[in-house]
Amino acid sequence: MKEKSSRSKKITKLDRVFSEFIRKRDTTPYGYCISCNKIITYDTCDCGHYVNRKHMSLRYDELNCNAQCRSCNRFDEGNLQGYRRGLLKKIGEEATDMLEIRKHNQSKLSEVEIDILIAYYKKKI
Repeated sequence: MKEKSSRSKKITKLDRVFSEFIRKRDTTPYGYCISCNKIITYDTCDCGHYVNRKHMSLRYDELNCNAQCRSCNRFDEGNLQGYRRGLLKKIGEEATDMLEIRKHNQSKLSEVEIDILIAYYKKKI
């Protein structure tokens, strides 16, 4: 079995820390799913991405990521129509449109940048 690279391990760690930050930010002490408006808590939600996380330019963007119920995120393919409506209400049309445009930007974080982001989000938690 191929061992994960150092960069890959750091991305996994950053994903975990960033997800914890987003879920805590949006559910203290409780919040609402960005897509369906269901009441959620830290333990019952995911860090949902409006623009898919494969687009590295927005994978750790705080506007692109919001607490989302597990049903919408995992079983309803992110409930993108509901997610967009929630974003329009939360950040407005211009910022939502910019997310859609920025997904085409190329981005590859260096290991140093990943380390900085891990430390930054650990501090914010």
